Amino acid sequence: QVQLVESGGGSVQTGGSLRLSCLASGYRFSHYCLGWFRQPPGKEREWVAAISPLGGTKYYADSVKGRFSISQDNAENTLYLQMNSLKPDDTATYYCAASAAMYGSNCRYPDRYNYWGQGTQVTVSS
Repeated sequence: QVQLVESGGGSVQTGGSLRLSCLASGYRFSHYCLGWFRQPPGKEREWVAAISPLGGTKYYADSVKGRFSISQDNAENTLYLQMNSLKPDDTATYYCAASAAMYGSNCRYPDRYNYWGQGTQVTVSS
């Protein structure tokens, strides 16, 4: 049974940093998409960042490009999201996700993912 557990969320002021972690069990990091999504209050879930381990390509939404960095540690089976220069608009519940079959540019789309974590709250105050 695949389980993804996020941690690292919290409350920070504008300009601050947080590092989110996503520990996977029952799922081996190999070729397929790993991603981060977020859902701001009252809005729909949106894609934030993704990595396609096959080739190592990383993708970022325009809203976070240059501020967020996605990475993975295969030995620890953990996915990370380093978030710098945080803004109030980054306030959301953040979810990690893993795919069972997709890679490449497909990693940007939520319906390509099979497994989801429960989410961790990030709140950025002005």
